[in-house]
Amino acid sequence: MFEIDIEKSFSAAHTLVGYKGDCSKLHGHNWLVQAFVVAEKLDEVGIAVDFKKLKKEIDDIISEFDHSLLNDLDYFKVQNPTSEKIAEVIYKKLAKALNDGNVKVSKVRVCESLTSGATYSE
Repeated sequence: MFEIDIEKSFSAAHTLVGYKGDCSKLHGHNWLVQAFVVAEKLDEVGIAVDFKKLKKEIDDIISEFDHSLLNDLDYFKVQNPTSEKIAEVIYKKLAKALNDGNVKVSKVRVCESLTSGATYSE
């Protein structure tokens, strides 16, 4: 089994409705997204997934989040845009774009700071 990963980032604001503390106020983060993909086999060149393709798919997904108020996005109209939920949304969108029987998204990690993050996998 082969696993590859990339890191990308975006900047966005959010608020956590119902949270008892400072995070209930509007605030922003420079979010770090780490995507991990596994493959059973390599292609004829020896590549599991082209890094360019993986980066493009992540860029397409996070471009919607970048410089936005996450609470305004459809994904987060009825749930808070926590690191956990952002990781889940990115995972599902990336899996839809990449999973093909050989290649499978294994997990997505979203960090809101250098020391705090959440991972989603199925």
